[in-house]
Amino acid sequence: MNIGGFELTDPLPELREPHAMAIVRPWVNVGRVGTLALARLERHFSARQIGKLVRPGNYFDFTRYRPRTRISGDRRQLVLPNSTIGYTQREEGPDFLLLNMREPHMSGESYVDSVVEILRMFDVKRYCLLGGMYDVVPHTRPLLVSGSASAQKLTDEVRKLRVRETTYQGPTSITTLITQEARKMGIEHMSFVVHLPQYVQLEEDYAGAARLMEILCSLYELPIELADRKRGENQYAELSAAVNRNPELKAVLQQLEGQYDQREEAQEPEESAPPPLSSEVERFLRELDQETG
Repeated sequence: MNIGGFELTDPLPELREPHAMAIVRPWVNVGRVGTLALARLERHFSARQIGKLVRPGNYFDFTRYRPRTRISGDRRQLVLPNSTIGYTQREEGPDFLLLNMREPHMSGESYVDSVVEILRMFDVKRYCLLGGMYDVVPHTRPLLVSGSASAQKLTDEVRKLRVRETTYQGPTSITTLITQEARKMGIEHMSFVVHLPQYVQLEEDYAGAARLMEILCSLYELPIELADRKRGENQYAELSAAVNRNPELKAVLQQLEGQYDQREEAQEPEESAPPPLSSEVERFLRELDQETG
């Protein structure tokens, strides 16, 4: 069965009050935190894949998302980058529809329409976006999470999870249209974006993934072991040891810690302007951005 640009495998599952858990790569997925969180849900619930794009080349530039070759037995196979749809069925609470999406390079509106049709067909009740972004924050303090919700009762629920309402304005992804279209259909919306230290850009940030999972575990009454905090703690402990060997980076970290603490101690942190960074720290971070492209 084809729904928009997606091909779904028959027979389709009957999902109970499903909530869609979505990630968009590479947009808002630094440290692959969204990918890691979604993978943990897939493993825990033994998720099954039911769909993918019929012709991913209609949406993706294969010079930017490279196809991969793999050898199976005596055959070499070419695997094209794709966006996939999976699902999990739970004994209690809503089932999950898992959207592992790549950001499109072309035909963005058609891509969004296809995803929205999937949400409509499965009668999705909530669309939840998971991700990560770089920020001027220290790795030695609890990771901040910003987000949004479509209704006041959900906003109150988000605040209880120590998630700050996002105030971001600026460039975004065409996939943000999914949220707008979902709202028009009466689908609830939530987003959770963990803020990761800009000065260390880990390929896989396990502490960031753990922070996202802590929120999901609380929201959906999942086993807290899914967060796997220890792996993130070990990774950041190694990072601390490396920072201590670098006097310049250590000075940057100390100022970021001071800025973080000052903001957290403010009575209304979301309305308080953070203290300015020193010119040395700003120069260091600019040079880091240039080096990482």
